[in-house]
Formats: sequence, structure tokens, C-alpha cells
Amino acid sequence: MSEGLGRRSFLRGALLGAGAAGATGAVTASTADGADGPEYFSFHGPHQPGVLRPNAAQALVVSFDVITEDLRGLLRTITERARFLCTGGTPEPIGIEDAPRDSGVLGPEVPADGLTVTLAVGSSLFDGRFGLAARKPPGLMPMRTFPNDSLDPAQCHGDLCLTFAAEHRDTVLHALRDIAKHTRGAMQARWKMDGFTSPSRPHGTPRNLLGFRDGTSNPDAGDRSEMDSLVWTPGGGTFQVVRLIRMLVEFWDRIDISEQENIFGRRRDSGAPLDGQHEFDVPRFAEDPVGTAIPITAHIRLANPRRADTEPQRILRRAYNYDRGIDKAGNLDMGLLFTCYQRDIRNQFEAVQTRLIDEPLVDYIQPFGGGYFFVLPGITDQRDHLGSALFEDR
Repeated sequence: MSEGLGRRSFLRGALLGAGAAGATGAVTASTADGADGPEYFSFHGPHQPGVLRPNAAQALVVSFDVITEDLRGLLRTITERARFLCTGGTPEPIGIEDAPRDSGVLGPEVPADGLTVTLAVGSSLFDGRFGLAARKPPGLMPMRTFPNDSLDPAQCHGDLCLTFAAEHRDTVLHALRDIAKHTRGAMQARWKMDGFTSPSRPHGTPRNLLGFRDGTSNPDAGDRSEMDSLVWTPGGGTFQVVRLIRMLVEFWDRIDISEQENIFGRRRDSGAPLDGQHEFDVPRFAEDPVGTAIPITAHIRLANPRRADTEPQRILRRAYNYDRGIDKAGNLDMGLLFTCYQRDIRNQFEAVQTRLIDEPLVDYIQPFGGGYFFVLPGITDQRDHLGSALFEDR
């Protein structure tokens, strides 16, 4: 990744630096039931706040193709709308015969509702249409097809990716409609996936739709040093991987609990590793080299072998469940909207995914879409817009 420092300090490099990596910028307020929850995440800062925020109750990921020649104008509009939506407020008044400035689905006052809107760019944005080929982040490429994938080209890649996350579904849908309205004729949706986070049941990390806890061994997003080493690039951005993964839940529900637990390497009820008692117990792989307690092919053992040489390969995962109803054959269509963030896709996500090739879990999942993107660095004030450094010194 060091070559990125030589390309005109891509996206402000030294100016943005990697400071404040652990801060989410969340501002809290009392909710109606008396609990403290995020009212809004500060929009300005060295990084976009949606990366480190904890999983929201609702999420929405949409990929777009850019169809305007005025890319800078498009990025400025996205920034302006996202700033308003994430902060909340009253929409501008309209004339008697004008169309409403807002859809009204959230009422006359737009609440922040803990909304974050994260803007990322795909490798196709640097194909020559906008004269930005030299500004392409080193390491940004089209998403690779792995041996167990069944990728649908219509649900892969894209010039831009917007990730919406908030506490309520109508908030993320309102934000998407607002940005779509203000960018009409400039970008066109390519694919879209809705997601949600299940409550902790009965406690601990939320579960995926296979019934297992998802994200137990995530690195600490509040640890600045860890985020600097694993997530943030020198310029303040990060690489985002999105994977749309269907889970064959009806097939999965017919196998016994022992087989399910051996596939993951964890107890389904508690989330504890098979050689432990509690969810956050560290599996003792070195003491079990032949896989007596936790099979050698278990998902947790392949994904994170807990060795010194694989520690730099860890990723910050943000996974959401999805439910799209039924397919043409009448089978349940549900699964995982997987996103993760890292400094280096090849040496982190792809290294992990390569170890997972042909793991037993592949009989019950079917990756079918997604993409690789670069999350642009944050901005510091209202005079700036996301991606402005792409156009500097041209």
C-alpha cells in the first residue's frame, strides 16, 4: 500500500492523516423510553463516521453507475444532502406550485435518528471518463470471483456505493429517496440490498440467520492504534468489501446441531468456542493442532487462525441480515449483507477468504453479488465535499 503515498498524496494523505481513528463522533440524546441513544454522528471529521459506528438496527447498501459528466457536481450534491440528512432539521420551504422538497415520510421535521451515509468509490470510476485514472487508489480493483461464488453481474460492482445506517427503516429509505431525487440524471442505481441487525438474544453479539453470533472476534473499533493498523489508509480512507450472501436456511435447518456447531466451531446457544465456556473466550488452537475440540475445517479456525502471522489480516466486519421473500422456486431468499473495512483488500479480506475456500459452510451459503470500494476520507467543514481531493492540482 506504500505506493499510494506517491500519487499526489491521494486524497490529502498527510493533511488528513490518521488521527482520531477511534472516535465515532456520536452525539447522544435521551430517547422516548428514557434510554440514551445516538441522536446523530458528527458529519465532519478526518474519517466518514459510518465506518466505525456500531451496527445500526437498519441498513441499506446501494451501488450506482455515474451517468453525468459533472462528477464533481454529483459528489458535492451527495455531500450536501448527506450532511443535512445525518444532522436533521427542517426542509427548506417551497412555493405554492413547487413540488415538495422532502418526501414527508418522516414528518415535517427530519430527525437524525443516528443516520450515517457512507460514500465509497469503485474501480470503474477511474476508467478514463473523468480523467482520474492516475488518482485510482492503489489496491482498488473489481471484486474477485472465488471458487464457491455464484456471482450475478447485475448485482456486482458499481462506480459509487452508498451505505445508509440508522435506527429505523423509514429513516434509511427516506435518505435514499432524498439523495436519489437530488441526483436524478446524474447517477443510476445498479443494485440495492436492505439489511437489519437482530437484537442480542438473550445477550451478547447479535445473531445471523443461521442462528450463530456474528462478529464476536471483531477488532476493537474504539482502539485507535488497532484501527490505524487494520482499517485506515494513510489518507484517512479505507477499503470496503460488500458481499451479498444467500443462506440456504431451509437446507441448514435440517442438519443436526452438532454438525452446525462443528461447521462454525462455536456453540450455537452461547457463542462460546467449542473449547470454551463463554462467547468471548479465545479459542486455543495451538493446544489442539489436530482439531479434536474445534475441527481443523471450522469457520472460526480458518477465518482467524489466531497466529502472529495472521493478526495483520483481521478485518472490521459490519454484517447485516436480509430477507427478500421467496425465489421463483418458492424457497426462502434470505441471508447476509456482509460489509467489512480494511487497509488492504488483497492482504486482508482476500487472504481470509482464500483460507475459507471449500470450507464445510459453503454447502449452505451462496455469495451472489457485491463489490470492492474505497471509502473516501472525511471532510472537515461545510466548504468541502467528499472526494474533493480527486480534483486538486489537475
